[in-house]
Amino acid sequence: MSTVPSALQKFRTVEAQVTEELRRISLPLLRYAFGVVFVWFGMLKVVGASPVSDFVAGTLPWFDRAWLVPAIGLLEVAIGIGMVAGRSIFLMCAVLVAHLAGTFLSLIMQSGVTFQHGNPLLLAAAGEFVVKNLVFIAAALVLAARFDRAE
Repeated sequence: MSTVPSALQKFRTVEAQVTEELRRISLPLLRYAFGVVFVWFGMLKVVGASPVSDFVAGTLPWFDRAWLVPAIGLLEVAIGIGMVAGRSIFLMCAVLVAHLAGTFLSLIMQSGVTFQHGNPLLLAAAGEFVVKNLVFIAAALVLAARFDRAE
């Protein structure tokens, strides 16, 4: 019976050590992850190789796609570079959240593509692509709230 409390104590010690390490690395890791993803996805839009170019252009049909998609790509690249560089993180998070919030317009503008059979409870692949941005928005808010200028 004495091994159970000992094993539990060892687990709690390891858990505390891992948690402390995660506290140290998780926010920078989140920042770098945002940076890599936004530079990568943004560059695909800039060079005209993004698989979502038609989707983006269809969401904002009143703009000329020839400049709209690359402009959004440049914005994403700028956000990504800012995240990797660790510069103006609060501002980068604010722009990122605004950008991602804008993606929800596609649920209205392209409901035939984002929902199955027009049912808002049945997301199509494009709808899942957009709704997952709720997680990215929450992560950006965490990063903005926890950002330490001394970092």
